[in-house]
Amino acid sequence: MRSRNGNNTSSFRIAKIIFILYSFALNANEYLISYRYTVKDSMLYNEKLFISKAMSKCKQTTYLKPLILPNKENSLKKTIDKNKELFSNYLSKIGFNINYKSKTTNLNNHSFMVYTFKTTCFKVDFNDNFVKIQPLK
Repeated sequence: MRSRNGNNTSSFRIAKIIFILYSFALNANEYLISYRYTVKDSMLYNEKLFISKAMSKCKQTTYLKPLILPNKENSLKKTIDKNKELFSNYLSKIGFNINYKSKTTNLNNHSFMVYTFKTTCFKVDFNDNFVKIQPLK
């Protein structure tokens, strides 16, 4: 049925629904990952990993070889938690922001470092036996 201005509203709604479903299918493999850990007096004090699906499409320029991790579950967070050392070494190639504070009191030295990996978009491909993670620019 046509509206007063001559547009067919039902076809517009169908096109809008198809576009929304198509955009969700395109973003299914893109995740935003942020990582932060704190070292206090040479010991790991706190560690946080933030993972969320990308709401909008990321730029498709890759600039680093992908990281391949073994996968037994289809959860990215669990896969990264099981392979923390490999993942943190991979992130160090991309770059961290480091804040360092040092204080000496009564000949006792105390240090406090915060390593922050800024939020970056990653392309993630789940396969049967492994997960391929690659940063996007």
